Order: sequence, then structure tokens, then C-alpha cells
Amino acid sequence: MGGGRGTRLYPLTKYRCKPAVPLAGKYRLVDIPISNCINSDCGAIYLLSQFNTASLHKHIQQTYKFDNFSKGFVDILAAEQTDVGGDWYQGTADAVRKNMHHFHRHGGDAYYLILSGDQLYQMDFRELINKHIASGADITIAAKPMPRKEAPSLGIMRVDENLNITEFVEKPKDEAVIDSLLIGEKLKKGLKDSNGDYCLASMGIYVFSQKILEEAMSGTEMDFGKEIIPGFLNKKRLCAYIFDGYWEDIGTVGAFFEANLATTDDIPPFDFYKKGSTVYTHSRFLPGAKIQECTIKNCNIADGVIIEKASLKRCVIGIRSIIGEGTELENVVMMGADDYDFDNRDSMKIGIGKNCKIKNAIIDKNASIGDNCVLSPEGKPDKWDEIEGLYVRDNVLVVTKDARIPDNTVI
Repeated sequence: MGGGRGTRLYPLTKYRCKPAVPLAGKYRLVDIPISNCINSDCGAIYLLSQFNTASLHKHIQQTYKFDNFSKGFVDILAAEQTDVGGDWYQGTADAVRKNMHHFHRHGGDAYYLILSGDQLYQMDFRELINKHIASGADITIAAKPMPRKEAPSLGIMRVDENLNITEFVEKPKDEAVIDSLLIGEKLKKGLKDSNGDYCLASMGIYVFSQKILEEAMSGTEMDFGKEIIPGFLNKKRLCAYIFDGYWEDIGTVGAFFEANLATTDDIPPFDFYKKGSTVYTHSRFLPGAKIQECTIKNCNIADGVIIEKASLKRCVIGIRSIIGEGTELENVVMMGADDYDFDNRDSMKIGIGKNCKIKNAIIDKNASIGDNCVLSPEGKPDKWDEIEGLYVRDNVLVVTKDARIPDNTVI
């Protein structure tokens, strides 16, 4: 599912959809679920897209090319007009319904794995699907134990001792209802962290048996979490698959910022180095990073980067980034550039100039920051945008895509 607007990630989603947002210096968010599929031998992959799709489609077409001896594929299914209608997708279930005619061609007794295109996690889907088959479930929902305070923004479920789902509430606000859905002591004992109150939250990852999905799609319900799942409760067998690993639903600028910076930790919560869990992305054939007389602490630096006599602390530096002499960066996510512009003589070059001080910021792709700039969100209200190309959200300064920040800009 890659059709959401991603409004809470604005302005990172001003020119691209949420799954196309760059991640960890060289990837896109959509690379995570697709890589999980490939690593789990789930090779028939459809990407359902809708808003600001150009960069997403280009990335998919450049990246996921299976050889002639494999049955694998990643097909893009954008919202389209047909003889039976031409509306935008009205929700997750509606998006699947409008594309069922593409899936039917496979026939047989299939299982459908439905994923979000913008979550950060590593999961072997073979275990999930095998549990679904072994349990005899009609629908299996991947569930993550989450702190009680997160319940109002998630779909929360109650399960019995066999992990059958007995109750499901989408984004509960009533404190008494949340209390009634807290995980019991028996289930808590098996968790990595058993301290505090936890609820069992839907990850938006579903396995449907084919006949059940076809039955669900015969109705008019628009959303899986809000309508399909609650509607099938106590009518079909719904089971939970407990996932207690790292999972981040990157829904806000703040969450995106922290998830990126966490990749610089000594032991990052999301492990890009994990054997058997390769994260795939577009091959760019760039040279290695060139770093000259710099002070660098806890940084994640991608290929093709050029840094000269600068100081960096807890930063993620994306492909083809250029950082000038004397510049100091702290807690910065720099997404890099699509191309170098060394021959550009008429305007500012892409990258960061000399003697800049930048803190707590995301610098989107192809941005140019002049010399002697001081940039920080400190003291600025949420959604501050008084200077073109600069935006503050969730206490993070965003230098927007293709922005041109003149020399000596200070905020």
C-alpha cells in the first residue's frame, strides 16, 4: 500500500509520496517492505500508488528488475479509470478492491500479504504466513506490543491464550476502554520489556486466505483497520502474530528524523548489517566518500559524499552530498543530491557552503545552502515558514527540496 498523502510528513511529501521519502542516506522508505518480501521469498509484489507518484515509480522501475529465470516482479498499480469506475482510492480496502482483477490471474488457493509501504522494520514473512496456515485462521494480523500512551493512534486488539482476536478497537480514546485492552501478565512475560502497561497494536500487516479476501472485497467497506477487520470479528477466525522486534510507523517529521539519526547509534535499533536481511535499493555505481581533515562522531555517510575540513556530530549524510570547509553539523539528516553540479557557474551549487552552523535539521534533496549560514529550529513555532525554503515541524528545521538558502542566512 503506497497511496497515502503523508500529510504529517509535509514538507518532505510536498513533491513525493510517503514511501518515496529518502531514508538513511541512500534508501527510500518503500525499499524496506519490498526488501522484507524479497528476503522472505515473496516475489509476486504489487505496489498500489496514488499521490505524487513520479519519484516513487521512477525508483521502482530503476531498482527492482528480476532476471528472466525468476517468477518475481514488482508491478506498479496506480489508481486508474476502468469501465466500472474511476475514483481515487477511498481507503486501504478500496485500493485492493479496485485491483482485484489483476490478482485473480494467479488463480489457485493463494494467500495475500498486505503491507504498508512506509514502515521501518525487519520481518521474515514466511514465519507469519506459516503461522497463518498452521492456525487455520481466515485472517492473521501482525501485532506489536506498544506502550499504553500510543493506543489512541493505533488499532488495538485483545487476544485469548491461543492468540485468537476477541476484540478490536480502532484508535480508542476512552481511558476505560484502553484499560480493558491492556496486555495480561501471562502474555507480558514473553516480551523483551515487560515493565509498564502495554497494548497489542495492529501493525497494518495482514495475511488473508484467498476466499476470505474475495468475500471482504465483495462489499463496500473502504478501510481494513476501520471496517473490514472489525466487521469480521466473531464471524471469521482472526488471529494475531506477535512481533516484538523494532518497528517504527514513520508518520511524522519528528519520527522520521529520530529514526534516521538512530542509524548512527553504536547498536542501531534497525540493523542494516543484519545477515539475511539485506535492504535493496537502486544501484548508483558511485565512488566512495571523500573526507578530508574532518572531525566526525557517530555519523552515517553514504557513497559519493565530499566533506572538507568540517565537523559532524550524529548526522546522516546522503549520496552526493557536498559539505564545505569550516561547517559544523549536529543532529542533521542530509538527503543528498540526484547529480553533482561541479560545472554550474551561474548559481549556487548543490550542498552546504563554508563556515555554516546547522543543528537539528533535515536537508532535503538538491538543496543549496550558501556560506556563513546559521540554521536551527530553536525558538520557532510549529509550521514556521517565514523564509522561503525553510520550514519547522516537530521541533525540526526542514530545508525543503531544491531550496536555495542565500549566504549569511541566520535563523
